[in-house]
This record gives sequence, structure tokens and C-alpha cells, in this order.
Amino acid sequence: MKLVYTSLFFLGVFGLSSCGNSSEEKKIDNSPAVPVTVSSVAAENNTPFLTASGKIEAANSATLSTRMMGFVDKVHVNVGEKVTNGQLLVSINNSDLSAKQAQTNAGITEAQAAFNNAEKDYQRFQNLFADNSASQKELDDQRARYEMAKARLEGAKQMKNEVQSQFAYVNLRAPFNGVVTNKFIDAGDMANPGVPLISVEGPGNFEVTASVPESEISKIKSGTEVQVIVKSIDKVVPGTVTEVSTSAKNTGGQYLVKIALAETEANILSGMYATVQFPVEKSTDVSLVLVPEDALVKRGQLTGIYTVSQSNTAILRWVRVGRSYGDQVEVLSGLAADENYIIDAEGKLYNGAKLTIKQ
Repeated sequence: MKLVYTSLFFLGVFGLSSCGNSSEEKKIDNSPAVPVTVSSVAAENNTPFLTASGKIEAANSATLSTRMMGFVDKVHVNVGEKVTNGQLLVSINNSDLSAKQAQTNAGITEAQAAFNNAEKDYQRFQNLFADNSASQKELDDQRARYEMAKARLEGAKQMKNEVQSQFAYVNLRAPFNGVVTNKFIDAGDMANPGVPLISVEGPGNFEVTASVPESEISKIKSGTEVQVIVKSIDKVVPGTVTEVSTSAKNTGGQYLVKIALAETEANILSGMYATVQFPVEKSTDVSLVLVPEDALVKRGQLTGIYTVSQSNTAILRWVRVGRSYGDQVEVLSGLAADENYIIDAEGKLYNGAKLTIKQ
């Protein structure tokens, strides 16, 4: 019996030592490091001058729609194609409108014949009345017939003008020389009143619509010369403030400012994001921290961003975000202005993941 107990004791000690070794092995992280690209808050956000983010748009642009319902017969242009003023862009089936036009033409013919007959009768009775061969009552009746025939003819002509004006909504034409920037419909689709069908922008002239906080809007005046930084093409273009909004009712507390860009040879395209630098000092109590929206992590109702620890591991930092400025988002708390954060990773990130910072 003593031999059996001794054997069991050694087996237990061996089992405990084996479990201890396996747990130690589990603590060793042999996962490869994740290559990441880090960034910090943009330098212009820390300048002593006021900056605001905005979006470049064509100064001359139009989105065309129709007020007639019908099937699209043909779209005559493609996105990126140059068009001239008055060029046909979209044709909508107008068979019912053509039938209505034929009806109005027939109505005009009928009204014209009735008017000609009434006019001759009225002139005849004027002559008879002058010769005392017709009474005043007969002359008045002929005058009334003449006036009614004249009014019916005018009504038929105005109805034709109404039909002609409706043809402008089934044959959409370019309102100016420009480029087709978007096409929202194809041949065979149903066109509905007020729904955008095609967009056209005039080339050359561009403007930036920037959002300025309420603490700084009073410092910006129309006519102010500014610098517009277009990051995507690494260009700085001069501009002039043309409009300063005095209401933020429908813009989430931000005041819109429009800046007309000067003519430049830079390859600027509508839709690019830009940073506008105003020649006014930024308030010392305003510290705007902006990060790219793509760098944020959504977990239910929480928003976070991955930062880098001193031991080169990932740390998910929960932050509180504010307003959006183009493709960037304001961070109200949770991230310091001089702190690095991860903007791109070549693998899955998690808390404690080993990192290799790409240069």
C-alpha cells in the first residue's frame, strides 16, 4: 500500500510541473509584429493662425432634373464628356406630350377659323348698322361673338406655349459649356419629377466652402485674401473670401465661408478636400485636434483610435469626437495634440499587438 501512495505522489508532482510548464509556454507571445503607419496631428492645426477644412467645388455647376414623369429614351453623354451650351443630354419619352401638342395645334386651327368668321360678321354688321340696316342689339351680339372668338384663339395659342415649355423638361440640354460630372439614370429607367438625372460643371473656376466655429467667425470678413492648401496635390493656391454666413441654424453650429480660388495651373478637381488658412490669429483657448475619419474604430456606441505604447504595442484609446471637417473628425478628448496614432496597419490590430513602425 505504501508503494502505491508513493507512486501516486510522484505522478501528482509530475502532473503539476507539466501544467506549470504549459501555462508558461502560453504566456509567450510568438505572434509576428504588425507593420503600421503612424501620424500625429497635422502641423497646420497647431499654427497660431486660424485654419478651417473645406471642400472644393466648381463655381459654376448644375444638377438637372425634370418635372415630367416618363421613361428615359436615351442618355446622350457619358461622365467626363465635355458639352456645349444647349447640347442635348437626356431624352425622355414624350409621346403623350406630342399628342397633346397635336391637340393644341388642332385647337388653334379651329379657333382661328371661328375667329375669322366672327370678324367678318362683325365687320358686315358694322356696315349694316352704319346704313341703318341693323339694330344696335344685333351689332352688340356680333361684337360679343367676335370678342369671344378672339379670346378662344388667344387661349389656344397660350396652351401651345405651355406644351412647348414642357418639351424643355423631356429634352434636357446643357445650361452652359462644361463637363458631365455625374449621371444618375440610364436608358429605360423611369424619370420622376425633381429627381436628379445628370450633373454638369463649368471648368476653370473653383471655390471652397469651409466650416468655421462660432468663436472665430466674427474675425473673418468678405474680401480677405487667404491661402488654400490642397493636400492631395501638395499645392497652395491663393483665394479670396466671397461669402460669410451669418447663421449656423442648419449647419450644426458651424458657419460656412466661401472662398473663390485664383486661376492656377494646378490640377484641381471638384470634390478635393482643402485647408483654408485665414490671416487672423487663432484664439488661444481654441485647440483643435483633427484625425482622419478612417483611423477611427467603431465598437457599438464607442469610438476609439489605436495609439502606440512605449514598448511598441497597440493601445486602443477611447475618444470623444466632435464635428466633421471634410474627411477629418475633431477629437474633443482622449487624444493629446502631440500624440501619435495609427492610420494604417498591414494586419489585425488589438490591444497589446506588437507593432513595427514603417518609416
